[in-house]
Amino acid sequence: MPGAEKAAGALRTIGELAQEIGRPQHILRYWETRFPQLRPLTRAGNRRYYRPEDVALVRRIHDLLSNQGYTIRGVQKLLAAEKGNKAARAAAGTAATPTPRGKTDTQALKAVRDSLSKALDEDS
Repeated sequence: MPGAEKAAGALRTIGELAQEIGRPQHILRYWETRFPQLRPLTRAGNRRYYRPEDVALVRRIHDLLSNQGYTIRGVQKLLAAEKGNKAARAAAGTAATPTPRGKTDTQALKAVRDSLSKALDEDS
C-alpha cells in the first residue's frame, strides 16, 4: 500500500530504510560489515529487517558521516567509546543518563570523554 506510513515500532526493510536516508542499499550492507552494533534481523533469503533501534543507529551513522564530517573509522571509535562507557556504568551499577536538552554534540562528547577519564581513574 504505497504512501502508507508504518507505525513507529514497525520493522523496516533495507529498501525502505535506504530510501528514507537517501543512500543505496549496498551502503547499508557495507555499514553492517563496519559497525558490529548494526545487526538487523535476517529472514529467509537473507532479507533484512531493521528494528527501531537499528533504524536509529543507521540515522545516527548517516548523520555523523554526511553532516558532521566523520570518517568510517571516526564513527567506529565514537560508537566503541560509547559502548565502553555504557559497560563501565553498568559495571559500576549506575544508570545511563541521557544528554540534557540543549547540549551540543561537542558538549556531549566532552561529557563522554570526562566520564571515561573518571572511570579510568577509578580503575587505577
